[in-house]
Amino acid sequence: MSLKKYCGPDDPVPASGAGFSYARKIERSREVLTMEQLMSQQHKTIYLNEYQKPSYGLLRVELDPAAPLDLVGAGLKLTELQIDDVTLKPSRYQLHADGLTIHDLPQQFCLRVVTKLNPLANKALEGLYLSSGNFCTQCEPEGFRRITYFQDRPDVMALYTTTIRADKQQFPVMLSNGNLIASGDLDDGRHFATWHDPFPKPSYLFALVAGDLVCIEDHFTTCSGRDILLQIYVEERNRHKCDHAMLSLKNSMQWDEQRFGLEYDLDRYMIVAVDDFNMGAMENKGLNVFNSKYVLACPDTATDADYLDIILC
Repeated sequence: MSLKKYCGPDDPVPASGAGFSYARKIERSREVLTMEQLMSQQHKTIYLNEYQKPSYGLLRVELDPAAPLDLVGAGLKLTELQIDDVTLKPSRYQLHADGLTIHDLPQQFCLRVVTKLNPLANKALEGLYLSSGNFCTQCEPEGFRRITYFQDRPDVMALYTTTIRADKQQFPVMLSNGNLIASGDLDDGRHFATWHDPFPKPSYLFALVAGDLVCIEDHFTTCSGRDILLQIYVEERNRHKCDHAMLSLKNSMQWDEQRFGLEYDLDRYMIVAVDDFNMGAMENKGLNVFNSKYVLACPDTATDADYLDIILC
């Protein structure tokens, strides 16, 4: 990054496109403090009425378009890398322990990254993993980098479209964030489902679930009259424990509207509850994943402590 233009508070602002050269060289001394000195400094509260306009204003910032693109990744095998449908030569990128660096990029481009991963061997239980026959994801805080090379940080917001393909008998349920926009059967007993989330989100809120689960459904009518499909997916043995979770979901959506004026923005809201999810709960956009202990309860068998765990989760 290069900072090109400075002007003082009394200097005229140059017209757009006009030439401008440095009128002065700005230098600022740098004072290095020890940790003891930093700790000894007392904090001074600054109030809004004490605000003063900066002495110098920054008029333009120029970014170097030749800067490389750094993507983080862990436990992945890169099989294909393309820029605008052109496969990159090995000289254009570098694989290293922390991810992937791509060089000589245009100002705008479409990047295609194809990776292979082994969810069964993923013992970190971050990213995509297989547990008790179900695929689940855990991407908070830095699990998405175990799915593909990416700018896996919370300030990178993007739109996600996810297509899942799997054996229909073994994995009849295939879920991801957003709205279901396409689904159908494929050859050899497989099927597919495509999900699209029309709202930008950080990678740690990405979610995917595939497995043999049963679904309990209900509906919620928003304050504007929209009908929202509510779905809770559980293992068959937990089907009878979903009533409390469904009632809590409907009450919470109504409370969001009444207290904050927030109306749910997708067409469906999904909860997946499985016995061996590694976290207590993960509130992904539109697809919450819970350990069943912290969301499911049956009044015939649940204790007060069970309901307390659900409230505190």
